[in-house]
Amino acid sequence: MSRVNSVGSDVDIDVGALFASLWQNRVRIMLGSLGLALLAFLVLSLVSPRYRAETRILIETRESVFTRPANQQQSDERPILDQEGIKSQVELIGSSDLLKRVITKLDLGNNEEFAADARPSFLSRLFGAAGIGKPMDTATRDDYILRALRERLLVYSVQNSRVIVIQFSSKDPALAASVPNAIADEYIATQQASKSQSNADATEWLQPEIADLSKRVKEAEAKVAAYRSSSDLLIGQNNAVLATQQLSELSSELSRVRANRAASEARAESVRSALAKGAAVETLPDVIASPLIQRLRERQVQLNNDIADLSASLLSGHPRIRALRSQLADLNQQIRLEARKVLGSLENEAQTARLREAELTRSLNQLKAQSSKAGEEEVELRALEREATAQRQLLESYLTRYREASSRTDRGYLPADARIFSRADKPIEPYFPKIIPMTIAAFAASLLLLSIGTLLSALFSGRALRSASTPARSFDEVRETLPVDAPVDAVASDASYRQPLVQEPAASSEDAVIPALEETPAVDDQIEAPLVEPDHSGIANVADRLMASGAARAVVVSPEGDEASALTILLVRELADRGVRVILIDMTGSGEIGGSMLDDRNLAGITNLLVSDKHFSDVIHPDHYSEAEVIPLGNHDPVKAMQSVGRLPMILNALQSAYDLVVIDSGPATATELRPLLADGTELVLALVDPNDHDVAATAKSVFEARMVEPELLTPFRPNALRMDGGRIIRSKSVAGM
Repeated sequence: MSRVNSVGSDVDIDVGALFASLWQNRVRIMLGSLGLALLAFLVLSLVSPRYRAETRILIETRESVFTRPANQQQSDERPILDQEGIKSQVELIGSSDLLKRVITKLDLGNNEEFAADARPSFLSRLFGAAGIGKPMDTATRDDYILRALRERLLVYSVQNSRVIVIQFSSKDPALAASVPNAIADEYIATQQASKSQSNADATEWLQPEIADLSKRVKEAEAKVAAYRSSSDLLIGQNNAVLATQQLSELSSELSRVRANRAASEARAESVRSALAKGAAVETLPDVIASPLIQRLRERQVQLNNDIADLSASLLSGHPRIRALRSQLADLNQQIRLEARKVLGSLENEAQTARLREAELTRSLNQLKAQSSKAGEEEVELRALEREATAQRQLLESYLTRYREASSRTDRGYLPADARIFSRADKPIEPYFPKIIPMTIAAFAASLLLLSIGTLLSALFSGRALRSASTPARSFDEVRETLPVDAPVDAVASDASYRQPLVQEPAASSEDAVIPALEETPAVDDQIEAPLVEPDHSGIANVADRLMASGAARAVVVSPEGDEASALTILLVRELADRGVRVILIDMTGSGEIGGSMLDDRNLAGITNLLVSDKHFSDVIHPDHYSEAEVIPLGNHDPVKAMQSVGRLPMILNALQSAYDLVVIDSGPATATELRPLLADGTELVLALVDPNDHDVAATAKSVFEARMVEPELLTPFRPNALRMDGGRIIRSKSVAGM
């Protein structure tokens, strides 16, 4: 890519010239906009005003808890209609039948506004007179009026609600309010009529159904009674079959008898055991419960007391004491005899219980057989009862509905599931036209269109175009340099320039200034002393300045070719060693940088990227000797690549977003060729090996005369040995005298 040839024939848009053309034509644009706004005001003033009114309907149930049918009590909290139902009501309001009834009610056919739309056009009348086409009849006229009503009517539902809006516009404000109110009233009346018709239809259907159900209920109940009597399934308590109920009662009695028998046997056994062991039987509960035993027991206690009293004064052989003891022995004998009688009574009771138990067991077995048979018959009975019950319940529900429908029909209570909560009022101000806002909008639109027309005229005439190599200036800069009556062409032909990015200090008294003339070498030939020996401190000095400036892009110009481009490689590696994320783009034309840093001259590079032949990942290669990365020249045709040079700024901006510094070695490029590479935040570096080289002086002079940035000097010499000042390379006297 030798010398980075720019496309001299390309042109750019001069923004300053565009705005200058607007400034020069400002009076014409303003007057034209005011004229068009005035014309719009006059036209809007002649337009007949239109008024708009709206009526709002809320879809809700009008039933209360006292009037709602019994079968609807559970659904009180559910919404009446979903969104599809609301849309259906919107379509009902806009139906032709309902609108025709409104037209008849308001007599819109005789209204001037609607009658004008219903009149046939001149061509229709002419064709009708010639016998061509269909003549205007009453049906056709009604269709025209209906169409005119639809054009002025808007019915819609409010989102996420059950509100329907009926909107109507008209030239007459009273008509604009009366039409939506009439449509809403007709809609409510239609709903009520629909409910009334449904109620009447239900009543007519229920009457024969109730008569038929009554007959079927009688037949079903008769079947139940006949089967119950034929199968002897008599009903006892708790709606149970008599045999089943007797079985239950007998089972309970048997359990009780068995319990009594067991208790009697246990008591008899306890008395028998006490008598066999000779124990005191008077302590047994069944024995002590006998009244005779109780009296004998009292006499026994009395005799024991008497014996005890007499024993204190009489001997044991005394007749009296002996008589008392004899009486006591007889008394004990009587108690035991009485206990045996109690034992016999208990044994008789146990025997009776056993006999009772056996009898109940036989009766229970018989009832079990009867109950089993009754159970089988009861299954059939229950089936008949279920049928009769179902018929009876259906009859009762039909009777309830019939009574409700009849009462609503007789009383005329059929509330619609909608109410008008906002009726249309007569509008005061028209909604169209809004003269003042529309006039202002017309003025703004006219101003915009005339401005666009002026800009397009400047573009198509070429007055706002400039060469691609000439940087654009702002409108203020162009206007300041032109006289008041300067032609627009002067804007495009006037030269523009860049201000330097850095200002170098003026030469001190210790510096020797050497003029850069056409035939003058780069430095003063009269100074005999040579420069200091080469070192790398000059490269480090440039690296310091680039890092301190915070530049995102650095463009290196190498007037001496590949020999000076080697300094660029050293600079990039110096920056990479300092931790700077740096990438070098080889645009020298020879491709020596890529060959030196990558050991391969045939890698994809910037030419491939310009023609979109490769991606960024394919053209970025790491340096073999540092952390820097390199985009070589590439292996695509440079001529074809230059045809896509317009993509270069986009590529550089993309790289600047990924790296701290993008270094471009442009080789021996001229000032004109460098312009596409320079942008805000760009540093220009001049790489030189021989300060006395004529190409170096010419490049430095051309850069300065084009009023571009004053370049930094990238040399292998000690810092401050050489510097730039006004396009001239200045050597320090102190260095020269060394």
